[in-house]
Amino acid sequence: MHFKDLKEIIEFAIEKEKEAADFYTQHSQEEKFSGKREMLLEFAAQERKHQSMLEQYLKQGVVEGLEDYRFKWITDIKRSDYVDEIEYHPGMAYNDLLLVAMKREEHALKLYNTLLDNAQDEPAKKLFKMLCQEEAKHKLALETIYDDFMAAMGD
Repeated sequence: MHFKDLKEIIEFAIEKEKEAADFYTQHSQEEKFSGKREMLLEFAAQERKHQSMLEQYLKQGVVEGLEDYRFKWITDIKRSDYVDEIEYHPGMAYNDLLLVAMKREEHALKLYNTLLDNAQDEPAKKLFKMLCQEEAKHKLALETIYDDFMAAMGD
């Protein structure tokens, strides 16, 4: 990835968040079980929140509430690091749906870590660091749900 300026980086990140939210929203409509639909819609809402923060930063150079954000270390159990990429299809098993979401969060975390490493100004660094933490929290939550589900299934 090569960008000419911070604006281009933020625009790229916004597009990635839109793409993720659209992915979850579209596929929520294809699921017949309400629990899977709700989970996908929750993921979409989280991605829209990130999109909104990035858009706010692009317009104002700051993100409301970011100065009060509390950073803390998020454990990475790396479950998604050891699974292959799988493609979504309607009606897929719950554990496979979790794997799809885990991989998406893994990719988002890698993207924001790259953007953080290349950020030049402190407000952008703080924004990308916060987004790294948010994606890490999502990844950990999904991996934990996956582990619990698989354990309940006897795996």
